[in-house]
Amino acid sequence: MKKVEAIIQPYKLEAVKEALHQLAVKGMTVTEVKGFGRQKGLREVYRGMEYLVDFLPKIKIEVVAPDEQVEAITAAIMAQARTGKVGDGKIFIYPLAEVIRIRTGETGEEAV
Repeated sequence: MKKVEAIIQPYKLEAVKEALHQLAVKGMTVTEVKGFGRQKGLREVYRGMEYLVDFLPKIKIEVVAPDEQVEAITAAIMAQARTGKVGDGKIFIYPLAEVIRIRTGETGEEAV
């Protein structure tokens, strides 16, 4: 099993969510986060004063899936989240040693 973690633009969340539903992803965690990469923030003018907005709003999506589904999940995220501009985000893939469902004690893929 693997954990797929994607950082995307907030307005791309619905399209990514729909693409993952089409792949029958059993569940996901979505978190509102802030950060910057190559964008290095934005300069905005408010009431005549210039401000540097260091951290930009992003969405972090976390999905746990069997190894054979990871490629399709990453392809779906990339297809729906890509604009071709700086700030589209990143996808991270981590191996999982174990998953345990607290309620039943199930482990492995049954726990997902």
